Amino acid sequence: MIEDKTPQRTSLSQLGEFGLIDHLTKNIQISQPSTLKGIGDDAAVLDFKDKKAVISTDLLVEGVHFDLAYMPLKHLGYKAVVVNLSDICAMNAKPTQITVSIAVSNRFPLEALEELYDGIALAAKIYDVDVIGGDTTSSQKGLLISITAIGEATEEELVYRTGANDNDLLVVTGDVGAAYMGLQVLEREKQVFQVNPNNQPDLDNYTYLIERQLKPEARKDVKELLQALDLKPTAMIDISDGLSSEIIHLCKNSGIGCNLYEDKLPLDPQLINTCEEFNVDSTTIAINGGEDYELLFTIKMDDFDKIKGNPNFTVIGHMTPESEGIHLITRANTKIPLKARGWNALNAE
Repeated sequence: MIEDKTPQRTSLSQLGEFGLIDHLTKNIQISQPSTLKGIGDDAAVLDFKDKKAVISTDLLVEGVHFDLAYMPLKHLGYKAVVVNLSDICAMNAKPTQITVSIAVSNRFPLEALEELYDGIALAAKIYDVDVIGGDTTSSQKGLLISITAIGEATEEELVYRTGANDNDLLVVTGDVGAAYMGLQVLEREKQVFQVNPNNQPDLDNYTYLIERQLKPEARKDVKELLQALDLKPTAMIDISDGLSSEIIHLCKNSGIGCNLYEDKLPLDPQLINTCEEFNVDSTTIAINGGEDYELLFTIKMDDFDKIKGNPNFTVIGHMTPESEGIHLITRANTKIPLKARGWNALNAE
């Protein structure tokens, strides 16, 4: 079959703003009982009755948060949704709705935005959230995506960053560092491609790392896992900016210290192998790399037996009095002050 070298490109100006909105949202279905009115009016209408509404928003900017040289638009749409839902999950709440706003330059045809919205729609379907509104406008700086996520929870279910106590155990879901190393692999292959465009990258050894970067998943399952174990965290946060940064956030918000143990960090074998290949320290990557979107939480010491041996959770440390500070305990049993060296959007180049 001969590949079409001139794919169809429909100028956005042919549709206009409202025509574009109608086109991109025509297949969106409503499934949440709390959605009384979605797209099509001046505002969405939600009904949570006796539950609390939880709202979070994120802005993704081309050249700062993503590079379209290796980020497919469908993956970008999916990821934009997931990173927002992760914040709702970090409150121990159930994600229910999102709004989607985009600013786009004239280099993007309609077909590109269709790809983006295909990813958004797929994430909405998989995570069972309704797309209930948003905005579109033009941009002179490439592509910008802003998503607001809305969730619900009872007051008893909600978990904040402020509830951790001395002697609580520090627990993380999944593994850490893989998304950052996936980004390093993609950046390396981009540089190789720029030197030799005929070079085709062989990414078979990095599939997990790249998936963690291009198609992360929010841990919506953790709320149900914890409920089944009759376990409520004392504090919780998601790992978007790096494990060290999030631990410091928890400690500062709760007014306590922490000991994090290097030998307890959950690392995927692919991460360890790739760190060796890149000649970087896997612990440094694990505690400073961002975009894992795992959940970091604290539990009472008495609840340890409830998660002991559970493959979803790893105890990586314990909380201490604030006066003792925040430290990494190395494999050699050396105590090192933990620094926030994770992602800082305002320092991004």
